[in-house]
Amino acid sequence: MTARAIHFVKLQGAGNDYVYIDCFAEPTPADPAALAPRIADRHFGVGGDGLVLVMPSTVAAARMRMFNADGSESEMCGNGVRCVAHLVVARGRVPAGPVTIETGRGVLTLEVTPVSARHSQVRVDMGEPLLAASEIPVAIAEIAAAESTGGRIIDAACAALGPPEAWWEAAGLDPRMTCVSMGNPHVTFYCRDVARVPLEAIGPRIETHPLFPRRVNVHFVEVQSPERVRMRTWERGSGITMACGTGASAVCVSGVLTGRTARRILAEVPGGALDLEWAVSGHVFMTGPAEEVFEGTWWES
Repeated sequence: MTARAIHFVKLQGAGNDYVYIDCFAEPTPADPAALAPRIADRHFGVGGDGLVLVMPSTVAAARMRMFNADGSESEMCGNGVRCVAHLVVARGRVPAGPVTIETGRGVLTLEVTPVSARHSQVRVDMGEPLLAASEIPVAIAEIAAAESTGGRIIDAACAALGPPEAWWEAAGLDPRMTCVSMGNPHVTFYCRDVARVPLEAIGPRIETHPLFPRRVNVHFVEVQSPERVRMRTWERGSGITMACGTGASAVCVSGVLTGRTARRILAEVPGGALDLEWAVSGHVFMTGPAEEVFEGTWWES
């Protein structure tokens, strides 16, 4: 069997790392869903939270297709889209400044500020959050409390947690959930100490619960002040990650909806920090880093 060389670039945004294939210069993989688990494997592959294709677009500077580490395709990735915008600027395809990227969420506008040849700060207009249970989606029939919030899931009971466990008290968990879509589904829980949450055990249970027909990204949040939170994430299809851009955006929105935080916050994630604002216009804006780590060649059989 003949092996084909695929050139890739590894980039990370606040520790959320993906393998990127520049399909302007490389052939588009025939089966990216099958390639993603192999190339993202941290022992036998390049290693990453998934695979991102940077493709030509008829409506924007580039199109992003993002595949999780399990091969499932996601509609959107906030840290990933920042890295795509950096890449098209760094490779000279568009100038620094405003850049448009086509995603599964639609065309997003980003502002790229180069820091060096391999590092940029990028501000993303993440668009408006989707709050109706049917849009996220959440199986609203199972949540009686949702009726009192106009079909929105705000501080609602969560069957996905199951019965109380010892860690609830240790982490100071509030067992109510708030659900938001940023083009992909998110659920947020608040607690006193995110370090005490057994994310590796509870994350997959919530992700795959029937309450969430398309699975869900799971976030546990510790409020440090109205302007600052600490969060940990279990990402749909990838597991525990160092950061989640759409998740941080959803956490910003959830904090406002529940009265816990202000419209602008700094979200501390294991891989760094992201600046979020849910503007009065209704759009969420996220600012954070995009950095090239290394380039290489993957030999695909």
